[in-house]
Amino acid sequence: AAASRVFAFRDVRWAPDPVLEPGAAVRTPQPVPLVIDNGSFQTRAGWACADPAVPAEPLLRFRSLAARNRGARGGTGAETQVGNDLGSPEPLRWLLRSPFDRNVPVQLELQELLLDHVFQRLGVSSQGCVDHPVVLTEAVCNPLYSRQMMSELLFECYQVPKVSYGVDSLYSFYHNRRQNWPCSGLVISSGYQCTHILPVLEGRLDAKNCKRINLGGCQAAVYLQRLLQLKYPGHFAAITLSRMEEILHEHSYVAEDYIEELRKWQSPEYYENNMHKMQLPFSNKLLGSTLTSEEKQERRQQQLRRLQELNARRREEKLQLDQERLDRLLYVQELLEDGQMDQFHKALVELNMDSAEELQSYINKLSLSVEQTKQKILQAEVSIEVDVVDSKPETPDLDPLVSEQSLEDVESINEFEPLFAEEQPEVEKPVAAVQPVFNLAEYHQLFLGTERIRAPEIVFQPSLIGEDQAGIAETMQYVLERYPKEQQAILVQNVFLTGGNTMYPGLKARVQKELLEMRPFQSSFQVHLASSPVLDAWYGARDWAVEYVTRDEGWITRNDYEEKGGEYLKEHCASNVYVPIRLPKQAPRATEALAPSRVLTSSTGNACEQA
Repeated sequence: AAASRVFAFRDVRWAPDPVLEPGAAVRTPQPVPLVIDNGSFQTRAGWACADPAVPAEPLLRFRSLAARNRGARGGTGAETQVGNDLGSPEPLRWLLRSPFDRNVPVQLELQELLLDHVFQRLGVSSQGCVDHPVVLTEAVCNPLYSRQMMSELLFECYQVPKVSYGVDSLYSFYHNRRQNWPCSGLVISSGYQCTHILPVLEGRLDAKNCKRINLGGCQAAVYLQRLLQLKYPGHFAAITLSRMEEILHEHSYVAEDYIEELRKWQSPEYYENNMHKMQLPFSNKLLGSTLTSEEKQERRQQQLRRLQELNARRREEKLQLDQERLDRLLYVQELLEDGQMDQFHKALVELNMDSAEELQSYINKLSLSVEQTKQKILQAEVSIEVDVVDSKPETPDLDPLVSEQSLEDVESINEFEPLFAEEQPEVEKPVAAVQPVFNLAEYHQLFLGTERIRAPEIVFQPSLIGEDQAGIAETMQYVLERYPKEQQAILVQNVFLTGGNTMYPGLKARVQKELLEMRPFQSSFQVHLASSPVLDAWYGARDWAVEYVTRDEGWITRNDYEEKGGEYLKEHCASNVYVPIRLPKQAPRATEALAPSRVLTSSTGNACEQA
């Protein structure tokens, strides 16, 4: 039973997205809408087409991340990788960039990279533009500036014919509607960065009473990472964010009663029966202990070859340097033989020499050094044994700097000598007792106990990570109390859970328990979980696009963009509420108010004088 609770990290590498070939139904009789769920965790894109030949699934799913490598020196420059092309995020964690601040896109140059990736991989073949209508998700109560920049990007850069903006959680609510539309309900959406409580009345978002909690799956993963790094400091580097997300998705759950669940974990039996062990990757071989004699011999031969190559490279460098200096001295000697005395004496001064005899002495020494080095290189090529360099230099160096460098080279070579000394045969010691079995795998395991419930609990108790915010239950009660009792009863009949951070087992039961505590005695309520909390936002956007593609409702055309500005929004059943900017009119200053009267008086006076 204990072995069955040992789970290995999958460490899945992302496969690059292929370039897809869209079918003819995507373009005929007219281009169909392109649906993009622009999430802060993952981007999902696909076509909205009623034709059964076109898949009713998102064809692209990738992390909303981009990394720009600086490129090798002298290479082709920086290389940008997007989404699944990254392979694995951990080696590039310090290079990863996201266009989002929380759940609002603010880095539009990175957003452009993501959209380029979507259009290129979906096979959009129109030249110079994207001639498909675009349905794009945006944040709840999205700032007008963010929408303006996004509209400018779509209309000016991609030349899209029309665009529609909607809220991802409302699209999910639209896709999972259990009654005749329009219907009312309370949407609880928990994503990667934020959690929202959204009241929907008669099919429209009541934006005045929306509330947001700045906690989501990202903060849960960071909290779990800190808990395990504090618990296992020896595996600090191996406890990565990607592995924490894997633990959250597959091994965490929400406690129906958090305090009572913690009391259960105090029991050793409960701990043993419910604890999960996560196996970190490790190597079975310990250096110097389990190597066989053949492996040791092979290792020694590799070290010998490396040192032999090192010696040969240093000799070649020394030979090249000595040859260049010898050629220079011979050139100066030729000046003496040709009778160019002025240039000869000038060269002697540059060489810091006094006479031709001293020059000849240096030439002889360098010639001897060059010949000896050449002989050693030839001997090294035919000799199997490594030539160990003496601790004394072979010839006195002419330059003090070169002499010091040579001594450093010799000392660094001598450091390797103990590695190649013949090993003495080890005397086997008698075994006094039976050695215990040593399981190395156990020293590379993470034991998950209360951590399985502590990380998801932060959306109900933000104080666990020091956040001064209300949790889901308190925020839900606060929103409900802003309505009359009749509307409260309508809202709680359809409490809808959606978003990737609502997929924990036990979350629905926890929300039901919290509602039972806050609602009047014997009152009724219903809690529903989205059929696919992660993908239902895209499915709902597709449903809306297929239904409204031929209507004007909800679509912003290029004329609307040019006439009413980039922040303009056409509302529909799954959109935000459009609140245009109304700048208050400033009252004219006293001096400005008096100025026209003065002008009028002066002009009247002049007219009278003329009369």
